[in-house]
Amino acid sequence: MSENLYDILAARFPADRAQPCFIRLGEAAISYGDLEVAVAQTAGHLVRKGVGAGDRVALQAPKTWQAVAVYLATLKAGAVFLPLNTAYTPSEVEYFLADAEPALFLTDAEAFVAEAADAPPLETAVACSASDLAAIIYTSGTTGRSKGAMLTHGALTANALALHEAWGFSPDDVLLHALPIFHVHGLFVALHCAFLSGCPMVWLARFEDDAVLEGLAKSTVMMGVPTFYTRLLANPGFTRERASHMRLFVSGSAPLLESTFLEFEERTGQPILERYGMSEAVIITTNPLRGERIAGSVGYPLPGVELRIGGGAETGVIEIRGPSVFSGYWRMPEKTAEEFTADGFFVTGDVGRKDPDGRVWISGRAKDLIISGGYNVYPKEVELVLDELPGVVESAVIGAPHPDFGEGVVAVVIGEGREADLIAQARERLAAYKSPKRVFFVDELPRNAMGKVQKNLLRDRFADAFA
Repeated sequence: MSENLYDILAARFPADRAQPCFIRLGEAAISYGDLEVAVAQTAGHLVRKGVGAGDRVALQAPKTWQAVAVYLATLKAGAVFLPLNTAYTPSEVEYFLADAEPALFLTDAEAFVAEAADAPPLETAVACSASDLAAIIYTSGTTGRSKGAMLTHGALTANALALHEAWGFSPDDVLLHALPIFHVHGLFVALHCAFLSGCPMVWLARFEDDAVLEGLAKSTVMMGVPTFYTRLLANPGFTRERASHMRLFVSGSAPLLESTFLEFEERTGQPILERYGMSEAVIITTNPLRGERIAGSVGYPLPGVELRIGGGAETGVIEIRGPSVFSGYWRMPEKTAEEFTADGFFVTGDVGRKDPDGRVWISGRAKDLIISGGYNVYPKEVELVLDELPGVVESAVIGAPHPDFGEGVVAVVIGEGREADLIAQARERLAAYKSPKRVFFVDELPRNAMGKVQKNLLRDRFADAFA
Protein backbone atom coordinates (compact mmCIF):
# COMPACT_ATOMS: atom_id res chain seq x y z
CA MET A 1 0.00 0.00 0.00
CA SER A 2 1.27 3.46 -0.88
CA GLU A 3 2.21 5.67 2.05
CA ASN A 4 2.02 8.81 -0.08
CA LEU A 5 0.77 11.60 2.19
CA TYR A 6 -1.64 12.76 -0.51
CA ASP A 7 -3.44 9.40 -0.49
CA ILE A 8 -3.74 9.54 3.30
CA LEU A 9 -5.21 13.06 3.23
CA ALA A 10 -7.52 12.46 0.26
CA ALA A 11 -8.93 9.30 1.84
CA ARG A 12 -10.43 11.56 4.53
CA PHE A 13 -11.98 14.11 2.15
CA PRO A 14 -15.79 14.18 2.58
CA ALA A 15 -17.70 11.50 0.67
CA ASP A 16 -19.75 14.28 -0.90
CA ARG A 17 -17.04 16.13 -2.79
CA ALA A 18 -19.45 19.03 -3.34
CA GLN A 19 -18.83 20.03 0.28
CA PRO A 20 -16.88 23.29 0.57
CA CYS A 21 -13.14 23.18 1.18
CA PHE A 22 -12.14 26.84 0.87
CA ILE A 23 -14.72 29.40 2.00
CA ARG A 24 -13.69 32.75 0.53
CA LEU A 25 -15.38 35.86 1.88
CA GLY A 26 -17.26 37.63 -0.91
CA GLU A 27 -16.42 34.90 -3.46
CA ALA A 28 -17.71 31.47 -4.41
CA ALA A 29 -16.46 28.58 -2.31
CA ILE A 30 -14.07 26.00 -3.72
CA SER A 31 -15.34 22.47 -3.08
CA TYR A 32 -13.33 19.39 -2.24
CA GLY A 33 -14.27 18.14 -5.68
CA ASP A 34 -12.87 21.28 -7.30
CA LEU A 35 -9.63 20.79 -5.37
CA GLU A 36 -9.37 17.10 -6.24
CA VAL A 37 -9.80 17.77 -9.96
CA ALA A 38 -7.26 20.60 -9.87
CA VAL A 39 -4.74 18.42 -8.03
CA ALA A 40 -5.08 15.55 -10.54
CA GLN A 41 -4.65 17.87 -13.52
CA THR A 42 -1.79 19.82 -11.91
CA ALA A 43 -0.01 16.58 -11.03
CA GLY A 44 -0.45 15.49 -14.65
CA HIS A 45 0.95 18.84 -15.77
CA LEU A 46 3.99 18.37 -13.51
CA VAL A 47 4.62 14.98 -15.08
CA ARG A 48 4.17 16.52 -18.54
CA LYS A 49 6.80 19.10 -17.56
CA GLY A 50 9.23 16.30 -16.79
CA VAL A 51 8.95 16.35 -13.00
CA GLY A 52 9.64 12.88 -11.63
CA ALA A 53 9.66 11.16 -8.26
CA GLY A 54 12.12 12.83 -5.90
CA ASP A 55 12.45 15.99 -8.00
CA ARG A 56 12.00 19.27 -6.15
CA VAL A 57 9.21 21.72 -7.01
CA ALA A 58 9.79 25.19 -5.55
CA LEU A 59 6.91 27.63 -5.09
CA GLN A 60 7.15 31.30 -4.17
CA ALA A 61 3.67 32.63 -4.76
CA PRO A 62 0.82 34.47 -3.03
CA LYS A 63 -1.51 32.51 -0.77
CA THR A 64 -4.29 31.12 -2.95
CA TRP A 65 -6.18 27.84 -3.04
CA GLN A 66 -4.29 27.09 -6.26
CA ALA A 67 -1.02 27.23 -4.30
CA VAL A 68 -2.44 24.45 -2.10
CA ALA A 69 -3.33 22.51 -5.25
CA VAL A 70 0.31 22.79 -6.39
CA TYR A 71 1.47 21.47 -2.99
CA LEU A 72 -0.88 18.48 -3.10
CA ALA A 73 -0.12 17.82 -6.77
CA THR A 74 3.59 17.74 -5.97
CA LEU A 75 2.93 15.09 -3.32
CA LYS A 76 0.69 13.13 -5.68
CA ALA A 77 3.39 13.13 -8.36
CA GLY A 78 5.91 11.75 -5.85
CA ALA A 79 7.99 14.93 -6.03
CA VAL A 80 9.33 17.07 -3.15
CA PHE A 81 7.64 20.36 -2.25
CA LEU A 82 9.80 23.40 -1.47
CA PRO A 83 7.78 26.41 -0.24
CA LEU A 84 9.55 29.76 -0.24
CA ASN A 85 8.60 32.85 1.76
CA THR A 86 7.02 35.46 -0.50
CA ALA A 87 9.11 38.13 1.27
CA TYR A 88 12.43 36.59 0.19
CA THR A 89 14.52 38.83 -2.04
CA PRO A 90 15.90 37.60 -5.39
CA SER A 91 19.34 37.09 -3.84
CA GLU A 92 17.86 34.99 -1.03
CA VAL A 93 15.85 32.93 -3.50
CA GLU A 94 18.98 32.41 -5.55
CA TYR A 95 20.59 30.68 -2.57
CA PHE A 96 17.64 28.30 -2.09
CA LEU A 97 17.44 27.43 -5.77
CA ALA A 98 21.17 26.78 -5.98
CA ASP A 99 21.03 24.61 -2.89
CA ALA A 100 17.88 22.57 -3.66
CA GLU A 101 18.21 22.49 -7.48
CA PRO A 102 14.47 22.20 -8.16
CA ALA A 103 13.23 20.78 -11.43
CA LEU A 104 10.63 23.55 -11.48
CA PHE A 105 10.40 26.97 -9.83
CA LEU A 106 6.91 28.49 -9.83
CA THR A 107 5.92 32.04 -8.90
CA ASP A 108 2.29 32.05 -10.09
CA ALA A 109 0.24 29.12 -8.80
CA GLU A 110 -3.00 30.40 -10.32
CA ALA A 111 -1.50 30.52 -13.80
CA PHE A 112 0.13 27.11 -13.42
CA VAL A 113 -3.13 25.47 -12.33
CA ALA A 114 -4.95 27.18 -15.19
CA GLU A 115 -2.32 25.84 -17.64
CA ALA A 116 -2.93 22.36 -16.27
CA ALA A 117 -6.58 22.36 -17.36
CA ASP A 118 -5.76 20.48 -20.58
CA ALA A 119 -3.25 18.08 -19.00
CA PRO A 120 -4.06 14.38 -18.75
CA PRO A 121 -4.95 14.04 -15.06
CA LEU A 122 -2.81 11.86 -12.85
CA GLU A 123 -5.54 9.65 -11.43
CA THR A 124 -3.36 7.51 -9.15
CA ALA A 125 -0.75 8.96 -6.85
CA VAL A 126 2.83 7.80 -7.30
CA ALA A 127 3.50 5.10 -4.73
CA CYS A 128 5.75 6.35 -1.94
CA SER A 129 7.13 4.74 1.18
CA ALA A 130 7.08 6.43 4.58
CA SER A 131 10.80 7.15 4.26
CA ASP A 132 10.47 8.96 0.93
CA LEU A 133 11.03 12.71 1.00
CA ALA A 134 7.87 14.85 0.82
CA ALA A 135 9.08 18.38 1.54
CA ILE A 136 12.10 20.51 2.28
CA ILE A 137 11.50 23.37 4.69
CA TYR A 138 14.28 25.90 5.02
CA THR A 139 14.83 27.09 8.56
CA SER A 140 14.22 30.76 9.25
CA GLY A 141 17.90 31.53 9.41
CA THR A 142 17.75 33.62 12.59
CA THR A 143 21.12 32.22 13.67
CA GLY A 144 22.89 31.81 10.33
CA ARG A 145 22.49 30.47 6.81
CA SER A 146 19.20 28.66 6.26
CA LYS A 147 19.28 24.86 6.28
CA GLY A 148 16.82 22.64 4.42
CA ALA A 149 15.00 20.32 6.84
CA MET A 150 13.98 17.13 5.03
CA LEU A 151 10.51 15.88 6.01
CA THR A 152 9.29 12.51 4.80
CA HIS A 153 5.78 11.31 3.96
CA GLY A 154 5.87 9.22 7.13
CA ALA A 155 6.98 12.09 9.36
CA LEU A 156 4.27 14.44 8.10
CA THR A 157 1.62 11.72 8.31
CA ALA A 158 2.54 10.81 11.89
CA ASN A 159 2.39 14.42 13.00
CA ALA A 160 -0.88 15.15 11.20
CA LEU A 161 -2.67 12.12 12.65
CA ALA A 162 -1.42 12.89 16.17
CA LEU A 163 -2.55 16.52 15.99
CA HIS A 164 -5.92 15.65 14.46
CA GLU A 165 -6.57 13.39 17.44
CA ALA A 166 -5.06 15.69 20.10
CA TRP A 167 -7.10 18.72 19.04
CA GLY A 168 -10.37 16.85 18.49
CA PHE A 169 -10.96 17.79 14.87
CA SER A 170 -14.18 16.55 13.24
CA PRO A 171 -16.15 17.13 10.01
CA ASP A 172 -18.27 19.61 11.97
CA ASP A 173 -15.34 21.98 12.39
CA VAL A 174 -14.59 25.06 10.31
CA LEU A 175 -10.99 26.27 10.48
CA LEU A 176 -10.16 29.96 10.22
CA HIS A 177 -6.98 29.98 8.10
CA ALA A 178 -5.20 33.35 8.07
CA LEU A 179 -1.64 31.99 8.25
CA PRO A 180 0.91 32.02 5.42
CA ILE A 181 1.43 28.67 3.67
CA PHE A 182 5.19 28.87 3.13
CA HIS A 183 5.74 27.75 6.74
CA VAL A 184 4.94 24.51 8.60
CA HIS A 185 2.25 26.20 10.73
CA GLY A 186 -0.05 27.17 7.89
CA LEU A 187 1.05 24.54 5.36
CA PHE A 188 1.18 21.37 7.45
CA VAL A 189 -0.42 21.97 10.84
CA ALA A 190 -3.51 23.83 9.68
CA LEU A 191 -4.12 22.26 6.26
CA HIS A 192 -3.53 18.68 7.35
CA CYS A 193 -5.92 18.94 10.31
CA ALA A 194 -8.63 20.29 8.02
CA PHE A 195 -8.06 17.71 5.27
CA LEU A 196 -8.05 14.79 7.71
CA SER A 197 -11.42 16.02 8.97
CA GLY A 198 -12.85 16.79 5.55
CA CYS A 199 -13.92 20.10 7.03
CA PRO A 200 -14.09 23.56 5.41
CA MET A 201 -11.65 26.41 5.94
CA VAL A 202 -12.42 30.11 5.97
CA TRP A 203 -9.60 31.04 3.62
CA LEU A 204 -8.01 34.44 4.20
CA ALA A 205 -5.01 35.69 2.25
CA ARG A 206 -3.62 37.32 5.39
CA PHE A 207 -4.62 38.51 8.84
CA GLU A 208 -6.83 41.59 8.53
CA ASP A 209 -8.97 42.55 11.49
CA ASP A 210 -12.31 43.00 9.72
CA ALA A 211 -11.96 39.82 7.65
CA VAL A 212 -10.92 37.78 10.70
CA LEU A 213 -13.85 39.08 12.74
CA GLU A 214 -16.20 38.19 9.89
CA GLY A 215 -14.54 34.81 9.48
CA LEU A 216 -14.84 34.00 13.18
CA ALA A 217 -18.62 34.12 12.82
CA LYS A 218 -18.38 31.13 10.45
CA SER A 219 -15.63 29.17 12.25
CA THR A 220 -15.04 26.86 15.20
CA VAL A 221 -11.21 26.72 15.33
CA MET A 222 -8.53 29.35 14.76
CA MET A 223 -4.79 28.83 14.52
CA GLY A 224 -2.53 31.84 14.82
CA VAL A 225 0.71 33.38 15.96
CA PRO A 226 0.76 35.54 19.12
CA THR A 227 0.48 38.72 17.04
CA PHE A 228 -2.96 37.58 15.83
CA TYR A 229 -4.23 37.46 19.38
CA THR A 230 -2.77 40.78 20.48
CA ARG A 231 -4.38 42.39 17.44
CA LEU A 232 -7.73 40.83 18.23
CA LEU A 233 -7.54 42.03 21.82
CA ALA A 234 -6.78 45.55 20.59
CA ASN A 235 -9.96 45.52 18.49
CA PRO A 236 -13.12 46.53 20.42
CA GLY A 237 -15.16 44.46 17.94
CA PHE A 238 -13.62 41.29 19.35
CA THR A 239 -16.05 40.52 22.16
CA ARG A 240 -16.93 37.50 24.26
CA GLU A 241 -20.04 37.08 22.14
CA ARG A 242 -17.95 37.10 18.93
CA ALA A 243 -15.90 34.19 20.25
CA SER A 244 -18.74 32.32 21.96
CA HIS A 245 -19.18 29.57 19.35
CA MET A 246 -15.44 28.99 18.83
CA ARG A 247 -14.25 25.77 20.46
CA LEU A 248 -10.49 26.24 20.11
CA PHE A 249 -7.88 28.97 19.69
CA VAL A 250 -4.34 27.66 19.04
CA SER A 251 -1.14 29.72 19.21
CA GLY A 252 2.38 28.88 18.12
CA SER A 253 5.47 29.79 16.06
CA ALA A 254 6.58 32.30 18.71
CA PRO A 255 6.20 32.55 22.51
CA LEU A 256 2.83 33.74 23.79
CA LEU A 257 3.14 36.39 26.49
CA GLU A 258 1.49 35.47 29.78
CA SER A 259 -0.30 38.81 29.75
CA THR A 260 -1.84 37.98 26.36
CA PHE A 261 -2.93 34.54 27.60
CA LEU A 262 -4.59 36.03 30.69
CA GLU A 263 -6.24 38.96 28.91
CA PHE A 264 -7.60 36.66 26.17
CA GLU A 265 -9.11 34.30 28.71
CA GLU A 266 -10.64 37.20 30.62
CA ARG A 267 -12.11 38.66 27.41
CA THR A 268 -13.47 35.44 25.91
CA GLY A 269 -13.69 32.92 28.73
CA GLN A 270 -11.41 30.64 26.72
CA PRO A 271 -7.72 29.91 27.38
CA ILE A 272 -5.55 29.85 24.27
CA LEU A 273 -3.98 26.46 23.57
CA GLU A 274 -0.24 27.04 23.17
CA ARG A 275 1.93 24.44 21.50
CA TYR A 276 5.60 24.06 20.59
CA GLY A 277 7.01 23.10 17.22
CA MET A 278 9.75 23.74 14.70
CA SER A 279 10.53 23.14 11.05
CA GLU A 280 12.49 19.99 11.90
CA ALA A 281 9.63 18.22 13.68
CA VAL A 282 6.42 20.21 12.97
CA ILE A 283 4.59 19.99 16.35
CA ILE A 284 6.41 18.54 19.36
CA THR A 285 4.26 19.38 22.39
CA THR A 286 0.80 20.76 23.00
CA ASN A 287 -1.29 21.90 25.91
CA PRO A 288 -4.28 19.60 26.43
CA LEU A 289 -7.58 20.01 24.64
CA ARG A 290 -9.30 18.89 27.84
CA GLY A 291 -7.32 19.73 30.92
CA GLU A 292 -5.38 22.63 32.36
CA ARG A 293 -3.64 25.02 29.99
CA ILE A 294 -1.04 27.01 31.90
CA ALA A 295 0.30 30.36 30.73
CA GLY A 296 3.95 30.02 29.74
CA SER A 297 3.84 26.24 29.34
CA VAL A 298 3.78 24.49 25.96
CA GLY A 299 2.13 21.40 27.39
CA TYR A 300 3.03 17.76 26.91
CA PRO A 301 4.84 15.80 24.18
CA LEU A 302 2.57 14.45 21.46
CA PRO A 303 2.01 10.68 21.48
CA GLY A 304 5.05 9.01 19.95
CA VAL A 305 7.40 11.90 20.80
CA GLU A 306 10.15 11.23 23.34
CA LEU A 307 11.43 14.42 24.97
CA ARG A 308 14.29 14.79 27.40
CA ILE A 309 16.54 17.50 28.80
CA GLY A 310 20.10 17.04 27.57
CA GLY A 311 22.73 16.26 30.16
CA GLY A 312 20.16 15.24 32.75
CA ALA A 313 20.02 18.75 34.20
CA GLU A 314 16.82 20.35 35.50
CA THR A 315 17.06 23.03 32.81
CA GLY A 316 18.90 22.43 29.57
CA VAL A 317 18.67 21.87 25.84
CA ILE A 318 15.59 19.93 24.74
CA GLU A 319 16.23 16.74 22.80
CA ILE A 320 13.53 14.80 20.93
CA ARG A 321 13.06 11.52 19.13
CA GLY A 322 10.04 10.13 17.29
CA PRO A 323 8.37 9.35 13.96
CA SER A 324 7.70 12.99 13.05
CA VAL A 325 11.29 14.20 13.44
CA PHE A 326 13.00 15.19 10.19
CA SER A 327 15.50 12.88 8.52
CA GLY A 328 18.32 15.44 8.25
CA TYR A 329 19.45 18.65 6.59
CA TRP A 330 19.50 18.70 2.81
CA ARG A 331 23.01 18.05 1.52
CA MET A 332 24.52 18.75 4.95
CA PRO A 333 25.52 15.34 6.35
CA GLU A 334 28.09 16.83 8.73
CA LYS A 335 25.59 19.33 10.14
CA THR A 336 23.00 16.57 10.46
CA ALA A 337 25.45 14.40 12.38
CA GLU A 338 26.23 17.30 14.74
CA GLU A 339 22.56 17.83 15.58
CA PHE A 340 21.74 14.22 16.55
CA THR A 341 22.96 12.32 19.60
CA ALA A 342 24.48 8.85 19.39
CA ASP A 343 21.14 7.32 20.45
CA GLY A 344 19.14 9.18 17.81
CA PHE A 345 17.75 12.23 19.63
CA PHE A 346 17.60 15.53 17.74
CA VAL A 347 19.16 18.40 19.70
CA THR A 348 16.60 21.18 19.19
CA GLY A 349 18.69 24.09 20.44
CA ASP A 350 15.74 25.20 22.59
CA VAL A 351 16.36 25.47 26.31
CA GLY A 352 13.66 24.33 28.70
CA ARG A 353 12.61 22.08 31.54
CA LYS A 354 10.18 19.20 32.02
CA ASP A 355 8.07 18.82 35.14
CA PRO A 356 7.77 15.41 36.82
CA ASP A 357 4.36 14.97 35.17
CA GLY A 358 5.87 15.66 31.72
CA ARG A 359 4.72 19.25 31.23
CA VAL A 360 7.27 21.27 29.23
CA TRP A 361 8.42 24.88 29.63
CA ILE A 362 10.62 26.74 27.15
CA SER A 363 13.29 29.19 28.39
CA GLY A 364 14.69 30.28 25.03
CA ARG A 365 17.31 29.28 22.48
CA ALA A 366 20.63 27.81 23.58
CA LYS A 367 22.35 30.28 21.25
CA ASP A 368 20.62 33.09 23.17
CA LEU A 369 22.09 31.96 26.51
CA ILE A 370 24.01 34.78 28.21
CA ILE A 371 27.08 33.96 30.33
CA SER A 372 27.74 36.94 32.58
CA GLY A 373 30.58 36.75 35.06
CA GLY A 374 30.57 32.98 34.73
CA TYR A 375 26.84 32.66 35.52
CA ASN A 376 24.23 31.41 33.05
CA VAL A 377 21.39 33.84 32.34
CA TYR A 378 18.33 32.58 30.47
CA PRO A 379 16.75 35.53 28.63
CA LYS A 380 13.20 34.20 29.00
CA GLU A 381 13.40 34.39 32.78
CA VAL A 382 14.43 38.06 32.61
CA GLU A 383 11.82 38.85 29.93
CA LEU A 384 9.02 37.42 32.09
CA VAL A 385 9.98 39.81 34.88
CA LEU A 386 10.35 42.83 32.61
CA ASP A 387 7.05 42.19 30.82
CA GLU A 388 5.22 42.51 34.14
CA LEU A 389 6.64 45.97 34.90
CA PRO A 390 4.46 49.06 34.38
CA GLY A 391 4.97 50.67 30.99
CA VAL A 392 6.53 47.61 29.36
CA VAL A 393 4.61 46.17 26.42
CA GLU A 394 7.21 43.58 25.41
CA SER A 395 10.88 42.95 25.98
CA ALA A 396 13.72 41.05 24.36
CA VAL A 397 16.83 40.26 26.40
CA ILE A 398 20.24 39.74 24.81
CA GLY A 399 23.88 39.59 25.81
CA ALA A 400 26.40 42.19 24.69
CA PRO A 401 30.20 42.21 25.14
CA HIS A 402 31.13 43.57 28.58
CA PRO A 403 34.68 44.54 29.66
CA ASP A 404 34.34 43.00 33.15
CA PHE A 405 31.74 40.24 32.90
CA GLY A 406 32.37 38.90 29.40
CA GLU A 407 28.72 39.53 28.57
CA GLY A 408 26.31 41.96 30.12
CA VAL A 409 22.53 41.63 30.12
CA VAL A 410 20.80 44.10 27.80
CA ALA A 411 17.02 44.61 27.60
CA VAL A 412 15.41 45.98 24.45
CA VAL A 413 11.93 47.18 25.35
CA ILE A 414 8.77 48.30 23.60
CA GLY A 415 7.07 50.69 25.99
CA GLU A 416 7.87 53.77 27.96
CA GLY A 417 9.74 54.67 31.10
CA ARG A 418 13.24 55.49 32.31
CA GLU A 419 16.16 53.15 31.95
CA ALA A 420 17.29 53.58 35.55
CA ASP A 421 13.79 52.89 36.91
CA LEU A 422 13.38 49.66 34.94
CA ILE A 423 16.81 48.43 35.99
CA ALA A 424 16.00 49.17 39.64
CA GLN A 425 12.62 47.42 39.47
CA ALA A 426 14.13 44.38 37.77
CA ARG A 427 16.86 44.26 40.40
CA GLU A 428 14.20 43.90 43.10
CA ARG A 429 13.01 40.67 41.47
CA LEU A 430 16.20 39.21 40.00
CA ALA A 431 19.69 38.36 41.15
CA ALA A 432 22.20 41.06 40.26
CA TYR A 433 23.89 38.97 37.56
CA LYS A 434 20.51 38.39 35.83
CA SER A 435 19.33 42.00 35.96
CA PRO A 436 19.70 44.20 32.89
CA LYS A 437 22.67 46.52 33.01
CA ARG A 438 21.33 48.53 30.07
CA VAL A 439 17.79 49.13 28.77
CA PHE A 440 17.03 50.48 25.30
CA PHE A 441 13.56 51.58 24.19
CA VAL A 442 12.42 50.84 20.62
CA ASP A 443 9.20 51.22 18.65
CA GLU A 444 9.27 47.62 17.44
CA LEU A 445 11.36 44.45 17.63
CA PRO A 446 12.77 42.85 14.48
CA ARG A 447 10.87 39.67 13.64
CA ASN A 448 10.96 36.96 11.03
CA ALA A 449 7.95 35.98 8.93
CA MET A 450 6.39 33.92 11.75
CA GLY A 451 6.78 36.59 14.42
CA LYS A 452 9.89 35.31 16.18
CA VAL A 453 12.15 38.07 17.48
CA GLN A 454 15.44 38.06 15.58
CA LYS A 455 17.85 38.42 18.47
CA ASN A 456 20.86 38.12 16.22
CA LEU A 457 19.87 41.49 14.71
CA LEU A 458 19.48 42.98 18.18
CA ARG A 459 22.89 41.66 19.20
CA ASP A 460 24.41 43.36 16.15
CA ARG A 461 22.58 46.61 16.79
CA PHE A 462 23.49 46.85 20.48
CA ALA A 463 26.94 45.24 20.35
CA ASP A 464 28.49 48.47 21.66
CA ALA A 465 26.12 48.81 24.63
CA PHE A 466 29.00 48.65 27.09
CA ALA A 467 31.72 50.16 24.93
